Amino acid sequence: MKKTIWNHFIQGFVIFSSVLLSLYLGNLNNNSTETSKKNNYIKDLSLSLQEDISQLQSLINILNESENLIVEIQNDLDNVNFNLNEDKIINNILNIEVGFSFFPQDGVYNQMISTGSFELITNEDLKKNLLEMYNHQMARNYATSLEIDNFNLTFRAIPYDQFRIRFDYNLLDGDFYGKRKLTSYNFNDSYYKSNSFYGLLSQAKLYANMYKRQLSDILVSYEETVLLCRQEVM
Repeated sequence: MKKTIWNHFIQGFVIFSSVLLSLYLGNLNNNSTETSKKNNYIKDLSLSLQEDISQLQSLINILNESENLIVEIQNDLDNVNFNLNEDKIINNILNIEVGFSFFPQDGVYNQMISTGSFELITNEDLKKNLLEMYNHQMARNYATSLEIDNFNLTFRAIPYDQFRIRFDYNLLDGDFYGKRKLTSYNFNDSYYKSNSFYGLLSQAKLYANMYKRQLSDILVSYEETVLLCRQEVM
């Protein structure tokens, strides 16, 4: 009788152990699958971030070039001899760009949030950076972009009207939206030398500097996050 009870105990223990082992192995396999999925998301995210970094660098270069064009015109206005010729002035005005906005790619990040993969990230610094980039920095970028876009409407309308500028447009040229080519204009000397035009240039320069600083801060976060992504999947 005791032997029969002991046999049943052994059989029950073996069955119970088998079930526990099966659950354990299943859990390990599931964790391995989820971790693999998370790592694939991180790799895709890293590629998106690198594309955004290229976009940020191009925008910062455009803002730097625009600031130089503004300074060149204002230096001419500060000089009693007015050394810039009319073609150069009008082309400078055409090439000043302060209205380009940064549009981050947030698709992979949103997928990670919706699938729960974000919570599997082991690097807390990476989590912190991603939350900062796709929440606070993104909201700040959109708010600043909207303000600058509204100003850019004025900056484009007034000089184009005052100098009666006409241009052709090459959709295939330029980094983002194509490139303008000057075809004709009527130079308005009194407006060029006016306080209104000088002030408009100063405002454009202010926005260029303000947005350049913001984009530079974002760029630092993106470059740091790419390094953290690589560490996460090593």
